[in-house]
Amino acid sequence: MSKYAFGIDIGGTTVKLGLFDEQGQLLEKWEIPTAKEHGGEAILPDVAASVLAKMEERAIVREDVAGAGVGAPGAVDAEGNLVNGAVNLGWGVFNIPEVLGGLLNMPVKAANDANVAAFGEMWQGGGKGYDNLVAVTLGTGVGGGIIVDGKILTGATGAGGEIGHMHVEDEETEVCGCKNQGCLEQYASATGIVRLANRRLAQDNKASLLREGKVTAKAVFDAVKAGDGLAIQVAEQFGEYLGKGLALVACVVNPQIFVIGGGVSKAGEILLSYVEPVFQKYTFNACRGARFALATLGNDAGIYGAAGLILREEV
Repeated sequence: MSKYAFGIDIGGTTVKLGLFDEQGQLLEKWEIPTAKEHGGEAILPDVAASVLAKMEERAIVREDVAGAGVGAPGAVDAEGNLVNGAVNLGWGVFNIPEVLGGLLNMPVKAANDANVAAFGEMWQGGGKGYDNLVAVTLGTGVGGGIIVDGKILTGATGAGGEIGHMHVEDEETEVCGCKNQGCLEQYASATGIVRLANRRLAQDNKASLLREGKVTAKAVFDAVKAGDGLAIQVAEQFGEYLGKGLALVACVVNPQIFVIGGGVSKAGEILLSYVEPVFQKYTFNACRGARFALATLGNDAGIYGAAGLILREEV
């Protein structure tokens, strides 16, 4: 058995890298800038140079490395091909394992970054012990990753798990970033919660803590914790959208657990208290046993999941 693996999470600003032992323990993590100039042509060479430098620094020989896993911000198919490129990086369509594997002379596996984060939470995070999981990332947008029988559900074009773009509202007039209208992301993301709050604030002059400063998702849930009636109404509306959306997901993939992460999840267990009852109300009775938990790996979920693409094949 190999002694090490590398986990690589490519973001728009930085690339996060981690060195793991064969048990999945994170030994060291570091970052390098994401070189997006010239169509991102230097990103993978920079990653390779950083990995090789770390091996030299720690006197790790190639034979002791099982390989490197990569999470990339784009649709990635089961073979590691970027299906539609990664617009935020300037990348076109190419095979990540082929290119990076050639630079490193080791096995490389790649998947979409949200799917990799989901895999990390299943492997070593909030979903540890479960092989059927849906990870939901509530950040600027709503990301998702679906694990079925311990494997990432990629889909035909790498778009499996894009739950943020499920249509949940027919009456929406504003346009989502995907150019559609009424997507879950427009109500359950950090920006979506702000949208719901501002719409509620505009309805009347009801007193609220949210009128005293900048409206953010954190401010909404802080106000909820303080018993603010208007903020509670916003949280209930958020919970209705997300709970109903996840009820639909459950009817398709029947997970054992939903793991909720991203910046919005920092609100804590109170967030789940608005989502889970709605989920139970709307989902199919055979799916009601699904548990809800908060993600535990934070920003490291991507490097854990990327390394897991390699190491779970080893163990």
